[in-house]
Amino acid sequence: MLHALSDPVRLMIVADLAQGDREHTCGSFALPVTKSTCTHHFKVLREAGVIHQRQQGTTRLNTLRRADLEARFPGLLETILLAAGDARAALAAQAPVAESSRSPVP
Repeated sequence: MLHALSDPVRLMIVADLAQGDREHTCGSFALPVTKSTCTHHFKVLREAGVIHQRQQGTTRLNTLRRADLEARFPGLLETILLAAGDARAALAAQAPVAESSRSPVP
């Protein structure tokens, strides 16, 4: 499970799923990767037992297996999500600094 959550893209997927109890389609995530790479990330999360996917027609609906994860690893998911939120906030705070520190191109 830790390997599945070690990738930033997969962590973004889990963080988005953790924000609610509704099902999300694979295409509803704004991810900075190609469709085939998204498919791979969902497969890794599914095989690690982090998410549940169900087929509805041609769509795959995803939910976070929060209760199962909490029963097996108490407090781990929340800790990882808090750390991911802190990392996102730190990156967002650094983004304007990184842009302004660029030297102009002649």
